Amino acid sequence: MAALSIGDDEYQAFARFLEHACGIVLGDSKQYLVASRLAPLLEAEGIPDLKSLVERLERRPTADLKGRVIEAMTTNETQWFSDSFPFDVLRRHLLPELERQRVWPARIWSAACSSGQEVYSISMTVDEYNDRGGRMEAEVLGTDISAAMIEQAKRARYTANVARRGLSAERQKRFFDEVGENTWEVKQSVRRRTSFRTHNLLESYAGLGRFDIVFCRNVLIYFGYDSRRDIVDRIASVTKPGGYLIVGASESLARHSDKFELVRLDGGVIYRRRD
Repeated sequence: MAALSIGDDEYQAFARFLEHACGIVLGDSKQYLVASRLAPLLEAEGIPDLKSLVERLERRPTADLKGRVIEAMTTNETQWFSDSFPFDVLRRHLLPELERQRVWPARIWSAACSSGQEVYSISMTVDEYNDRGGRMEAEVLGTDISAAMIEQAKRARYTANVARRGLSAERQKRFFDEVGENTWEVKQSVRRRTSFRTHNLLESYAGLGRFDIVFCRNVLIYFGYDSRRDIVDRIASVTKPGGYLIVGASESLARHSDKFELVRLDGGVIYRRRD
């Protein structure tokens, strides 16, 4: 496969398409990233260059092609219990608070859940909380813009290498079944409280319901300022008063919303929806 050469004008045209389609802002000098992500798709579709791809997306768009381009450009790398802080806070503080308030079941949303590791890590955390005497139950919704990632999450099957990434041997043994050579499946006891659906964070949130806790981690950094404000406001609209929003360690809601207040816990920060 020949290297994909990208000129400045076609790069800027593609960047505008991507931001309009899903809010992701590429920034300058990301031609190599675009080329490496899109070259296989262009070859498979018989599209000679990026300019021709943009023209097809603008003049004869199809949901399939648009979706495949977005899937190719979105980052789907993840692992179990990524950055342990959110899960420690969930177990030590948020689930006990919801149990005291007799919230049953708690509704938790994992936005941009990729292939499902965060969703299942949340469900595992509920099990571990209950092991220590808790009596909580939860419904955990995972959403992602990529239909391929959602289908993978629903299957709940991972290669042994992926199943080990971020998991202790004890957790892997407890929460997974070995179902084939080099294949592990999340146990039904973990999967039973989870559900998945495709969702674009820039589109309608109608139908998602209301949530006690929202995980939206390492997502906002990919959007422009106006889109970040819009997304946070939309998240606030589906977060119950007093509910919590957890973002990535390098992300902040400063200047993006006055609907959440910062809460410091266990050496990190989360955000509480103002009443």
